[in-house]
Amino acid sequence: MIKLYGSGQSRSFRAVWALEEAGLDYEYQHVKIGSPEEDGSRHPSYQAINRQGKVPTLVDGNLTLTESAAIVNYIAALAPGKQLMPADSAAAKAEYDEFCYFILTDLEQSLWSKGKHSFVLPEEHRIEQMLSTVKWEWQRSLSALDKIMEGREFAVGDNFTCADILLAQTINWADRFQFDIPQQYLDYRDRMYLRPACQRAKTKASP
Repeated sequence: MIKLYGSGQSRSFRAVWALEEAGLDYEYQHVKIGSPEEDGSRHPSYQAINRQGKVPTLVDGNLTLTESAAIVNYIAALAPGKQLMPADSAAAKAEYDEFCYFILTDLEQSLWSKGKHSFVLPEEHRIEQMLSTVKWEWQRSLSALDKIMEGREFAVGDNFTCADILLAQTINWADRFQFDIPQQYLDYRDRMYLRPACQRAKTKASP
């Protein structure tokens, strides 16, 4: 059985949501981020499967994955009937991949930078001036997102995919971090979060 290690509304929530959408059997193990205790991310037993001591980690037999997008795409591949990622053409898959990479390398980076320079990094390594820079970066990324999402109901194609999980969770992350978010994206987030699988994932991921 698949085992997923995660913590609340971190990036690991994407994986829980994907598993619920896929309808796969799995075991969820809550991890205390930053804790050296037995159920913590700094404990040697956890770092043996995730050297960075981060979440999520997915273990499926001999396979261990520690990057959230790779995990959700692996889950999508295990449930082809759910159409959680395109499989009908190379072009459709490439468009899907491009959107996922945009989320990871562009849209979410300002959010992670704010988190690192607000509370994650040791105080001596935080740069307060970064906090104004990340607002500018966020707005620039939103401008790109506007062009991509124009006229679309879903992130890619005509149906829900794991790209929607990545986008909706990133927008929710931005909302939690008090970034300025256009109403259209808050409405989109709310529509995606009303999905039954997402509601189940929220219950599952709660500590």
